[in-house]
Amino acid sequence: MGGSHAHASEVQILADPRRRRRAHLVLAALLVPAALAAIIGTFLLWPGPAADRVSLGDPYGVASGVALQTGTVERTVTETCPSSKGLSEVGGRELDCQVSYVIPRGSPTAVPVEVPPETVASRPLQPGDQIRFLDLHQASTAIAAPYVFVDFVRTVPLLLLAVAYAFVVCLVARWRGFRALLGLAGGFAFIGYFMLPALVDGRPPLLVALVSATVIMFGALYFAHGFSARTSTALLGTLFGLAVTALLAVWASDAAYLTGVGDESSFTLSTTVPELSLSGLLLCGLLIAGLGVLNDVTITQSSAVWELAELAPHSSARELFTSAMRIGRDHIASTVYTIAFAYAGAALPVLVLVSLYDRPLLDTFTSGQMAEEVVHILVGSIGLVLAIPATTSVAVAVVKAVGRPDTARPTPAPAVREPQRSTQDANDSHLL
Repeated sequence: MGGSHAHASEVQILADPRRRRRAHLVLAALLVPAALAAIIGTFLLWPGPAADRVSLGDPYGVASGVALQTGTVERTVTETCPSSKGLSEVGGRELDCQVSYVIPRGSPTAVPVEVPPETVASRPLQPGDQIRFLDLHQASTAIAAPYVFVDFVRTVPLLLLAVAYAFVVCLVARWRGFRALLGLAGGFAFIGYFMLPALVDGRPPLLVALVSATVIMFGALYFAHGFSARTSTALLGTLFGLAVTALLAVWASDAAYLTGVGDESSFTLSTTVPELSLSGLLLCGLLIAGLGVLNDVTITQSSAVWELAELAPHSSARELFTSAMRIGRDHIASTVYTIAFAYAGAALPVLVLVSLYDRPLLDTFTSGQMAEEVVHILVGSIGLVLAIPATTSVAVAVVKAVGRPDTARPTPAPAVREPQRSTQDANDSHLL
């Protein structure tokens, strides 16, 4: 009896092959058209030769005789600024500043490089530092300071940090972490070869952003997590959140009068690439910026549903959804902080600057560049929050239909219940 009962329970919890096939067909029916639309959109929006017509050239090599040199700091001293030498002879005053003597690459003789005061206040040059500087002595003999500091050389520390990051990811996440890194590199390659040239070529920014985000998410998710119903569920949730974010971004950009013109880079783009819509560029950046966090919550929520289903295979769909949403609510709370503080950290110089203005706080946060950051936070958060219940609902429906026969566990046979004792027997035992 016990063996037949266990066998019947085991058969009961195995997924119905017809339901399993139907669930896979539904997932394919939703994702295949999205993939085809992204591929067709990429083909139609692919930038033409006109995208290469715009070039700003080398910003440090526009003048004849100007060369950008790299060298090593030998020593830094305080002496008369090269740019102010000789001013006393014409009624002016010579000033003292920090001058770093730098040995140019391929030359044994150190040259004096004048260091800007803002660099000195932030990070003074020290012996051994690698820097880039302009060599102007061949441009004109009338220049008082023929060597001007440009920037630090950061190649080695950044490469070391990148290698350390890749090592830690592969050490902890192993093969999946390595595949995620390759997917990340592929995503940035797609942005560089398709999205940026398409924007310069004057393609519709919103369509370019949607196509780019869809292609990147298809590649990144399936490449890192493999082809499975779990990954497909997370991808559906990601596309849903992306669509919500796009709709809200279009409405908010128009309702809040966001123009995208707020800094020097925007001004340069508006004069160099007049056919580029800065407000559309703002929309494009908003969608791409939310991809990482959106992908994070959807794949985590989908995995949570599958793990809960394996731990409690007899749970109903309602119980599974309720349990997964408890995890989702905690994820929502922590991720909202993540988005807000990430944007606050990126815009920290702007926040410090606007805090010094003698203006009401509401006027500060609703004006210009600050309004763009606020819209970024709110629109991205709404799309993120709505993607969690959507992903959870799809994941519960799919996991109940698909199941995993190899993880099905037989139900233990019910324990043999002892016959109930009479009231008198219970009283007698109590007295004893």
